[in-house]
Amino acid sequence: MKIGIVLEGGGLRGCYTTGVLDSFLKYKFMSDYVIGVSAGASHGVSYISRQYGRNMRINKNYIQDKRYLSFYNLITTGSLFGMEFLYEIVPNELDKFDYDSFFENKCEFKAGVTNINTGKEEFFGKEDLKNGAEVLKASSSIPLISHPVEYKGELYLDGGLTTPIPIDKAFEDGCDKVIVVLTRDRKYNKPKLKCLPLIKLRLREFPKLTSLMERHHVIYKENQQKIEKYEKEGKAIVIAPKMPLKIDRFEKNPDKLMDVYEEGVKDGEIFLKEKFEKFFKISINEYQK
Repeated sequence: MKIGIVLEGGGLRGCYTTGVLDSFLKYKFMSDYVIGVSAGASHGVSYISRQYGRNMRINKNYIQDKRYLSFYNLITTGSLFGMEFLYEIVPNELDKFDYDSFFENKCEFKAGVTNINTGKEEFFGKEDLKNGAEVLKASSSIPLISHPVEYKGELYLDGGLTTPIPIDKAFEDGCDKVIVVLTRDRKYNKPKLKCLPLIKLRLREFPKLTSLMERHHVIYKENQQKIEKYEKEGKAIVIAPKMPLKIDRFEKNPDKLMDVYEEGVKDGEIFLKEKFEKFFKISINEYQK
């Protein structure tokens, strides 16, 4: 059986995802496949490299550093999040990413991005991370507060624009069953984007992208419905906050981030202890790697 993990984005709400994935690492559960968009992709790589606690440690130590997230970044670089800091300085100098462990792990990895010229989703894998983190930067680049990222001659932005919860791709890639980790509660109803007029003005040279963003709330709802369909078919199980998280994607309070992380850890442990074997019909011992 090929077991996959599907990771939603959500900026700093991803501390919940980190908690879930750390609970998996604590119990030595390693899936066969991980796919994520935006922050989900960034958290997924530390899971595959088996670096328990790394993502939360980075948030705790650097969230109030202006190089991480600040209007200073936005003014000086055009991006609210410090892309060079997060994807170059942190993993290579401050809290080193274990590249050897990541590439040696047989777990497959996919990161979703949005092509701003076509308005279509594209996915990249491990091989695309061998020469840099451009794919991860692109997947986390939010329109208006980030520059598009160039990769292989194309321009990309946040993968969550086209595929907020990339569950279809997981099954296309051969997964038999998947665990979906959400950063929104199951009752969440995504509203229309309030900044559409500004988006249309600032990104007017990319009409397919602006058209996509006009429908973003509809796309999100369609993704939620797909998850429900796969759940009814017995092919997907969801781990999600029971109530709306009390933070947004730009939260900078370390204590609040830790609360969300601990909620994720708790929910991940409950899943492994009470639901894993019932859903997959196999012993978790077979996936403790």
